[in-house]
Amino acid sequence: MKTLRIAGAGLVASVLIAAGCGGGGGIGGTGQDAGTMRVSIGDAPACGYEAVNVTIERVRVNKSPTAGEGDAGWSEVVLSPARRIDLLTLTNGVLEDLGQTSLPAGRYTQLRLVLATNDAAHPLANSVVPTGGQETALETPSAEQSGLKLNLDVDVPVGKVVDVALDFDACRSIVRLGNSGRYNLKPVLSATTVLSDAGQRVVGYVDPAASIAGTTVSLQSGGTVVKAAAPDATGKFVLYPVPVGSYDLVVSATGRVTAVMTGVPVTLAAYTYVASASAPLVPPVSTPADRPVGGTVMPAPATVRALQTLGGATTVEVRGGNVDGLTGAFQLLLPNGAPVASPYAADPLLLNFKADAGAAGHYVVEATSSGVSKTQAVDTSVPVAELNFTFP
Repeated sequence: MKTLRIAGAGLVASVLIAAGCGGGGGIGGTGQDAGTMRVSIGDAPACGYEAVNVTIERVRVNKSPTAGEGDAGWSEVVLSPARRIDLLTLTNGVLEDLGQTSLPAGRYTQLRLVLATNDAAHPLANSVVPTGGQETALETPSAEQSGLKLNLDVDVPVGKVVDVALDFDACRSIVRLGNSGRYNLKPVLSATTVLSDAGQRVVGYVDPAASIAGTTVSLQSGGTVVKAAAPDATGKFVLYPVPVGSYDLVVSATGRVTAVMTGVPVTLAAYTYVASASAPLVPPVSTPADRPVGGTVMPAPATVRALQTLGGATTVEVRGGNVDGLTGAFQLLLPNGAPVASPYAADPLLLNFKADAGAAGHYVVEATSSGVSKTQAVDTSVPVAELNFTFP
């Protein structure tokens, strides 16, 4: 998921002055009523794509969560010229700074990220490159008009600087449209206030043998992904920035069982290390082989995910994504082997992963369309019949 980071005395924007990019436009705060905002962008893993390019034109913020495009109270961050960024080049905690601005102090509750239009002069301003495929225009009608909307709850104190990181989940934000060769952008965005570079970060290693294409490491809360990353070639992963709290760390890899570490703390004061290069996380090979679970969700667009409960208490998301935007079709490849879990230990040598045989092959598949969800329990120890979810 990509991270659009906004830093400042609070969250809001009037004018963005990006290093090397110029800036302009907007309504800024001045004198004693102003704070400062910085903006940067980063990412997390994206499945099935070699590149996800977006061209950012401006960022609009408002104190009203219901303000319309033409209503009063908007401040703008303008990138001049607009900047084209491949979100997939920014991962494992890397953030690209876009600039900073002065703005009126106060609480901001709405942000809109406005992308440039794919036009005759710039037909691939926003595009995707499917794995092994050709670069294709990414259709972004909402972004080109009113902007990609995100609800916020961020204070901009007078005379202070605040960082806010926006996660742009590229994997869940791109919708394939059947065999048409077309792709839509259906953005999945979230925001995290960055309070300290000294903490809010989880660092670890996955065994490089298990760190293959499609491997993800995520921090989850109650089965909801808060932050995700793809390990690099050495198996190292960095999850940053993350809100202070306690999380379940989940390692998902093709052909491997799901590995879960419970009670992982995230603090402001220091990094949290969950494994080292000499003692990496090693999810066991899944036996028998992974089982495909597929079907349809209509109407599309819609999302689907597979949840698994360990120890009768800890629920995690194992796989998930968008269904096909035209046909509603989906397929999830789910591990059959018993998941393993261990409580967090500061010393990776003290981790004690144990298999949960009772959870092996047992999942709940959740489909969501227009904010409404339906679920179906499945057992992958045997072939699973096609699942069909229909919403009114």
